[in-house]
Amino acid sequence: MPDIVTAAMIVIGDEILSGRTKDKNIGHLADMMTAIGIDLKEVRVVPDEEGEIVAAVNALRARYTYVFTTGGIGPTHDDITADSVAKAFGVPCEYDAKALALLADSYEKRGIEFNDARKRMARMPRGAEHIDNPVSVAPGFRIGNVHVMAGVPSIFQAMLDNVVPTLKTGTKLLSATVQCPYGEGRIGGPLAEIQKAHPDTIIGSYPKYADGTFWTELVVRARSPEVLEAVRNEIEAMVAGLPKEG
Repeated sequence: MPDIVTAAMIVIGDEILSGRTKDKNIGHLADMMTAIGIDLKEVRVVPDEEGEIVAAVNALRARYTYVFTTGGIGPTHDDITADSVAKAFGVPCEYDAKALALLADSYEKRGIEFNDARKRMARMPRGAEHIDNPVSVAPGFRIGNVHVMAGVPSIFQAMLDNVVPTLKTGTKLLSATVQCPYGEGRIGGPLAEIQKAHPDTIIGSYPKYADGTFWTELVVRARSPEVLEAVRNEIEAMVAGLPKEG
């Protein structure tokens, strides 16, 4: 059996749910996971509420190989991700000595007061390991299979670049595309039969419309090139065998 590695993402923040901030991290994570053979299976967006974060972390870390969170690790009162993840794991959330030293040095070099609010960014669950932040120093952290990172896209991407080499990767999904000149209504039945006969593949149907005509792009995904080619041939034969309309 192919090695299948799975992931989920938790996007944390009232500002995402209200629309004040438009998420840019989901697509980037999806691209990165696909590139290294990890299946991103689920994304949840939750508010800045401890109970919701704890419930999401505990549900997803039990279900998938990896969980990635974004948002809620800044210096303000509503940045409660570290506390919530600590609660999910049943450990204290406390100041990390290494993180305090990194931040203190950074603020001193910039001539900025290292006040209590900024010190909040050095708090993490006991036993967590740092995720380096080359952009603004304040680290993310990993505990168990949960990776906690910033919500600012440039920082999230930089942190993720440091995380990716540590991940177990799986067998990549391969894909092939078949152009079908008919709408989904013509192909829904026979396409479903092909999918049923090949449960080790994923077949997507994407309707298109141009110049007054409906057509469909069919995409088959599989981890085995032999299976991919066989199912693509079946789909092409199915399309070619459909009777002409009119």
